[in-house]
Amino acid sequence: MASLADLNRHGQSAWLDYIDRDLLEQGGLRRLVERGVTGVTTNPTIFHKAITGSAAYDDSIRALLRRDGRLTPLALTEALVVTDVQAAADILRSVYDRTAGHDGYVSIEVPPELAFQAEATVAMAHTLWKAVGRPNLMVKVPGTAPGVTAFERLMADGINVNVTLLFGVARYEEVVRAWVRGLERCAHPRTVASVASFFVSRVDIKADKALEAIGTPQALALRGRIAVANARAAYARFRSLMAEPQIRALLERGVRPQRPLWASTGTKSAAYSDVLYVEELVARDAVSTMPEATLRAFADHGDAGGSFDWRSGEAAETLRRAELEGVDLAAITARLERAGVEAFCRSYEELLGRIGSSHCAP
Repeated sequence: MASLADLNRHGQSAWLDYIDRDLLEQGGLRRLVERGVTGVTTNPTIFHKAITGSAAYDDSIRALLRRDGRLTPLALTEALVVTDVQAAADILRSVYDRTAGHDGYVSIEVPPELAFQAEATVAMAHTLWKAVGRPNLMVKVPGTAPGVTAFERLMADGINVNVTLLFGVARYEEVVRAWVRGLERCAHPRTVASVASFFVSRVDIKADKALEAIGTPQALALRGRIAVANARAAYARFRSLMAEPQIRALLERGVRPQRPLWASTGTKSAAYSDVLYVEELVARDAVSTMPEATLRAFADHGDAGGSFDWRSGEAAETLRRAELEGVDLAAITARLERAGVEAFCRSYEELLGRIGSSHCAP
């Protein structure tokens, strides 16, 4: 996977946005790590697909029920997820050790139903942190307004966090400010790691529809460009924030920067390259997490090229032109945040329902 090595040379990490029992037990993840993958992200939809899509979990479900036949679907699901995340974290531990905690992380998400409950999110994050018991765990917290509040608390508590479902630059900056406030109250801030997961392809889905509804030649020429411009604008903000005196002082004390992570990198439109959202967002001190199909496509024919020029102002100009054409990006990203939470809630509820009606007798 030469392309992954090229990403690494540009200072960008390649993470896998998928996990399942077969990948863990048959050596698939270990082989990907040997070829340059340095982290794993998960979410409720991924686990819904993994657990309900094969019989690989049936024996584990039976064993859990034999030990305690009163286990609820929620308890069964949490046990299965924790086991997979522990196994992935163990495989990636060598990366974590080799990079001194820069990479090698596995993410586990708090139940999406807690996305608007700050206190419950904090409590569940502590529960998951303790249950997994691995230093290279990141607990995923949705970047809703209550989620940002919970994130600040978790930074102060010394728990690694992946802030997810970020779509807008303004909310991203709120996350960075919360990261600073939390670390300033943390007893051991140099041991804490965090990424901010900025979603990409979903923005183009909505923005393209808006541009097509507007229908002018100028609007149509912007199709397929808004998501990359939005992410590049977030990266430019990352660079400017990291240079602020307060944050620079933290970094000089040995605190790890909160890196932007490009999520939702799988291309949703057949009109665009299947590696568009990887190739266009190569940047130092960033992470690209890819579904397995996108990861293999990039390894096959992707071009890491070179880092984009975040100082050029090109992204800001693209977004300005979209606004002049009538695209309300703030409204689009707000709707995407709500829709993202709702989609994860549906996946989680469907998973619990399938586990509850499982044919796996103890």
